[in-house]
Amino acid sequence: MIQPSRRRVPLVTQAGLTAAARGLAMGVLALHAVFLVPAASAETAAPADPFATTISTPPSGVVQTAPPPAPPPEKVAPAPTPEGAVGPTGAEPEVTAFDITVRAPPDVSALLEKHLELQRYRAVTDLDDAELARLILLAERNVRNLVGTLGYFNPTIRIAREGGPNARPTIVVAVDPGKATVIGPVAISFLGDIAESPDLDAVAQRAGIERNWSLPGGQRFTQNAWDGAKTQALRALVARRYPAGRLAGSLADVDAPAGTASLTVALDSGPLYRLGPMQVSGVERYDPVLVPRLARLTPGAVFDQNQLVQAQQRLASSGYFDSAYIFIDPESDPLAAPVQVQVREAKLQKVVLGVGLTTDSGPRASVEHTHNRVPGIGWRAATKLQLEKKAPFIQTEWTSLPNEASWRWAALSRIERLDDNELITQTQRLRFGRTQAGERIDRNIYLQYDRARVRGTGLSGASVADTGDGSALTANYVWTGRYFDTTPFPSKGYGLGFELGGGSTLGNDRQPFTRLVGRWLGIRPLQRGRIALRAEAGAVLARDSARIPATQLFRTGGDSTVRGYSYRDIGIKLPNDVTGPGRYMAVGSIEWQRPMLRNGLPSEWENTFFLDAGAVADQPQDLRPSVGVGTGVRWKSPIGPLQIDLAYGVKVQQLRLHVSVGFIF
Repeated sequence: MIQPSRRRVPLVTQAGLTAAARGLAMGVLALHAVFLVPAASAETAAPADPFATTISTPPSGVVQTAPPPAPPPEKVAPAPTPEGAVGPTGAEPEVTAFDITVRAPPDVSALLEKHLELQRYRAVTDLDDAELARLILLAERNVRNLVGTLGYFNPTIRIAREGGPNARPTIVVAVDPGKATVIGPVAISFLGDIAESPDLDAVAQRAGIERNWSLPGGQRFTQNAWDGAKTQALRALVARRYPAGRLAGSLADVDAPAGTASLTVALDSGPLYRLGPMQVSGVERYDPVLVPRLARLTPGAVFDQNQLVQAQQRLASSGYFDSAYIFIDPESDPLAAPVQVQVREAKLQKVVLGVGLTTDSGPRASVEHTHNRVPGIGWRAATKLQLEKKAPFIQTEWTSLPNEASWRWAALSRIERLDDNELITQTQRLRFGRTQAGERIDRNIYLQYDRARVRGTGLSGASVADTGDGSALTANYVWTGRYFDTTPFPSKGYGLGFELGGGSTLGNDRQPFTRLVGRWLGIRPLQRGRIALRAEAGAVLARDSARIPATQLFRTGGDSTVRGYSYRDIGIKLPNDVTGPGRYMAVGSIEWQRPMLRNGLPSEWENTFFLDAGAVADQPQDLRPSVGVGTGVRWKSPIGPLQIDLAYGVKVQQLRLHVSVGFIF
């Protein structure tokens, strides 16, 4: 019987951790297409010798937009070990000299059957009894080390040969692991700038590493958990301020008789790093100022890996570049580390053909042409023609390069035909102004000309002011703030937006008017799933006789507003039961989004239950809600959430199927 003793667990090699930290600081992988793929998490592979592990830590925040490679098979069997040879522990020998039987709890048995050293010698068919006895004697230490990786440091081990002298040998490995070791005191110490800096950000980072330590007292000790906790702490260290940080030392001091392990970790941050000048390579056909203006990285700012990732995403999603790679060299000057930016430019022009299907508008086809640098002015021109039954349109939008504050000049022209089965509204729109896209906040300031011509059967008895037939010139300001934890699959946060416009109708009877719109979306996490709350309200303030174009008035209903009703089905009831636009609008929704489980874990599918309500009127006191209730499923597709809903419209007493793709706010 093995006598319990107090011993120290051998330290895992730290070279892999240090190299991983430097790799993380060197930057992130290139982005190549349209779909963002989350970064892979660090994993520690189970080695043949668990005490010779080198931790492989991929860079934190790695973002790649190329389609992921085909996954490898779940289990690739090693090649059979030829007779008479010593092979890997997981290999299945062609001919076996003896059998192995493991008698132990499931977690211990699975580990031993995979990594036991005796497996390597099963193909050696000329073993005599003395050699087999020697292997059995050596196997005891191998078993003890393997069981120790699971946190069992005081096991009872019995290894014996069973079977008669002339029978095929069977080696029985019986293990009673005893009590699992639990974590006792944990001591995390810091060296370098993070230990000495009075900066509140450094203090918060240090406190965050201690607070988020993943192996606190009372938890079970395992080698994988120990390695993972150190990796996570190091990743949190090098992600901000300290890209040259390293693991200075670590110790798991195990008291085997007591069944406890005291953990000690020392993290050396090294010096504080600040961003230096930007050094760009790969720009040939576009203006060199484009990269720094899109990246928006300020020289002198404290290093933040997340900021580099966001800058990389902005470059890759701008349409000017097929890929982008941003990094700093930890070996450079910490006070001004040059920011290396490598890009691969997109083609000057591209054409995109598309087909689609929505429950609101039916099938559709589109063609879009983009010219990234129009000769003479250098602006981008994006022109799109979309053909569908209810809302075909043609649009062209021209935008300039952003300035140092990310403002662009923008011009837009759009012609659209809206058919809601009752009215046909032909609209023209011209817009010119400036737009700014920030990390969280977007702003738009513009002048806009709108013209609407409304036709349809059953309009007798309705005035042109009621139907939205008219034209107008307005000045507008639009502000949108997005404070979600992530997109396009947010799990918490909120978005807030408002529009303020004012102008005058055109024609013989010019009337001033003001248009106000506010919208909000809040997502609150639950123990399982989340609640999404949505609200929107709008008002047009003008005289009753003002001929305000339909594009400035309100109608609602459909896939992304009030489900259970058809597209723009909620409005003002005109004579002959025709639905027209109104001057006041209110929409609200509550939705429970619950992940579907697969093997006890959340899958890519979710189930939703929702209640929508919306109303349109010409006076606030006349708002009467139209309610829709239903359920649906949501799939986290590569292009955003795909939602399929079945909703019942209470007022119309009908079931409707709604299909929508993407997260928009």
